[in-house]
Amino acid sequence: MIQTLEELAEHADYSLMDTLKCDPDTSKDGEDHHPREVFSGHYVPVKPTPIQNPEYIAHSKILFAELGLDECLATSYDFMRMFSGDLSKIPEPMYKVGWATGYALSIYGTEYYQQCPFGTGNGYGDGRAISVLEAVLEGKRWEMQLKGAGRTPYCRGADGRAVLRSSIREFLAQEHMVALGVPTSRSLSLYTSKSEKVQRPWYSENSRSHDPDMMVSESVAISTRVAPSFLRVGQIELFGRRARKQEHPKSLEELEQIVLHLIEREYSEEIDANLSLPEKVLLLAYEFRNRLTFLVAHWVRVGYCQGNFNSDNCAAGGFTLDYGPFGFMEVFDPEYQPWTGGGKHFSFLNQPNAAERNFHVFCTALKPLLTSELKVLAKLEELESDFPEVMQIEMKEMWASKLGLDSYDATLFRGLAQLMMQTSVDYTIFFRELSNVPDTLEGLTKSFYSDITQVRGLQENWETWFSSWREHIQKNNSTEYNASSPESCEALSQRMKGINPKYTLREWHLVPAYEKAKQGDYKLIKELQAVMTEPYAEQSKQLEEKYYAKKPAGLFNIGGISHISCSS
Repeated sequence: MIQTLEELAEHADYSLMDTLKCDPDTSKDGEDHHPREVFSGHYVPVKPTPIQNPEYIAHSKILFAELGLDECLATSYDFMRMFSGDLSKIPEPMYKVGWATGYALSIYGTEYYQQCPFGTGNGYGDGRAISVLEAVLEGKRWEMQLKGAGRTPYCRGADGRAVLRSSIREFLAQEHMVALGVPTSRSLSLYTSKSEKVQRPWYSENSRSHDPDMMVSESVAISTRVAPSFLRVGQIELFGRRARKQEHPKSLEELEQIVLHLIEREYSEEIDANLSLPEKVLLLAYEFRNRLTFLVAHWVRVGYCQGNFNSDNCAAGGFTLDYGPFGFMEVFDPEYQPWTGGGKHFSFLNQPNAAERNFHVFCTALKPLLTSELKVLAKLEELESDFPEVMQIEMKEMWASKLGLDSYDATLFRGLAQLMMQTSVDYTIFFRELSNVPDTLEGLTKSFYSDITQVRGLQENWETWFSSWREHIQKNNSTEYNASSPESCEALSQRMKGINPKYTLREWHLVPAYEKAKQGDYKLIKELQAVMTEPYAEQSKQLEEKYYAKKPAGLFNIGGISHISCSS
């Protein structure tokens, strides 16, 4: 068990900085904190800007155990100093500089340049996220990245900080997602400053404004997120664009290097190192497609909406990344979108289409490596064109599993979706109650926001659907199901409860937690952390009443609860 920073340092291994190209125009000491264009190279060395007077809030007990870290590290002076942004006194062989990376921006498959302050796209990248360590721990390589660690050359004029509110959301969301069984970046630690504050636009109390309606002073924080790598689709895209346009003599070489690095970091188990480059590229696209379709189907399974699923927010390793304007859906709505700037293209049930656009961007970025390999290029284009079919297979399997069936039935599902919209049904509670395999419809009404007796024909339609579902679970089940057998019902119920969580991270539960945290009270954060890392488990009656409940009527359409801006 690693108990000191010196012991952790023994596991340091900086594959990205040691094998890829540094920006040739950079300051080698990492004092590079002003917006500028970055024309080439895979990374920029940057020193984090430490937060003032750091204070411990939380750490992930689960991840600490996975990494072989003693929990005492989280509150130790040296560890806390490093992971609140001060690398000045870390032990060798750790590097005293971190690194930030550039990437391109595509929104729903369309390339963007104009939002870059230089109009070229050479200013997009990690504006406030700085990686500070790569280490091999318990036989796995992990990258540790500070979010809110100050300005980098990609900051585009922003202050480089994250605030306490958004840092708590991301810390808890990552913990929650891994417990839900959804691929994700991980939370390591969370520290806040006892004295440093920044101004952010946000919502006044009970505001019904679409956008923030006031400026607030908020405490800054640094959360450390962990993943096998933080390579993004947008990052591969940046080098693909440069190679396609031959922006500099080494552009194709840099694309090849970043793609091979991605394979080594994220796909080494699936892709044989002895294969030729074209074979590796084709397999990479195939494996990424599998991961991306799986990921998005499981987002929908648990009611999660990414909100802003641009190419730069899409991890090339196929996991959830960048918990900014995310949300867990409460009232079922195919067009649910928690972010005020997101639009329908990133809404809940359009996420499969958004994933397809990101896969298109990914494949486009790879194509310069295959210009002389026409047969391989044709196979890559076939993989791309088959994405919707593969995505639908994943979605159908997911919907069938939520309904306790072995195979998808379109009529049954479509009928349910229509009724859920007509009735305003709580997505999480409905499927969890269905997992009890109730004998009557009454067992499901706990999830209804509307009174179905007040709408002509609605109760009868629900009864018809419910009877049809009961018939389907009798017939469409690999394990013989017998409605009159308690053992058979229990077996099906337990299977469904392993798919349909009881608890999801609702915004109206998060708000009191970060409001209390402003006053230095972190009890609610720890309570949420405990509940949300056991989302399928039965909790105490007190916790169930608090967290397994429909959204109160007075909280609908409130800014910062029902919808949020991207400010953080």
